[in-house]
Amino acid sequence: MIDLNRCLNVARRPLALALICGAALVSLQGCVGLMMGGAVVGTLAATDRRTLGAQTEDKAILVKGETRIAKAVGEGGHVNVTSFNRKVLLTGEVPNEAAKAAAGQEAAGIEGVQSVVNELAIAGASSFTSRSSDTLITGKVKASFVDEKNLSANSVKVVTERGVVYLMGRVTQGEGNLAAEIARGVGGVTKVVKVFEYITDEEYRMLSTTPDSTQNK
Repeated sequence: MIDLNRCLNVARRPLALALICGAALVSLQGCVGLMMGGAVVGTLAATDRRTLGAQTEDKAILVKGETRIAKAVGEGGHVNVTSFNRKVLLTGEVPNEAAKAAAGQEAAGIEGVQSVVNELAIAGASSFTSRSSDTLITGKVKASFVDEKNLSANSVKVVTERGVVYLMGRVTQGEGNLAAEIARGVGGVTKVVKVFEYITDEEYRMLSTTPDSTQNK
């Protein structure tokens, strides 16, 4: 039986709940129809401040990066590749400095990449438990962003590695500071690293009023 009250509560805060309870999504399958109705769809719509071209390139960079860097690092490494607006963030663990440098060089050599932030740690690959904890932290941080009316949650990408939260996106200085402050207050977060691309208040206003600048993620 579907719990109607539960479904109604899910509908009131669909995005926040979905982010924090991603692993438990199966238990909410009965609510899917309700969550996808009318106003809720508008709530789930994501505003992406990248151009459509940048979004497409980021996807290509991700695919190429995961393949090439895995080969460069070898079996002893665990590397996560994140690309946002052609800026690549490398997180995870590699066995030595040579592997870290090789990963960075491979990322920089991918067509379209404009800059690389190499945050790889020299350590053994993280455990399944650690990665599961990181996934939960990411969900909590995103959910906290949804609750903040002065921050567009969809404008900030969150990556967590060993309790360290990395924040990416095209944001104003004020938005970046607010996002970092919120992330620091989430349980389990040991450190927050800002990897933002800052925009001016004028750019922010233009992005907020240009219909073509919004895309669903």
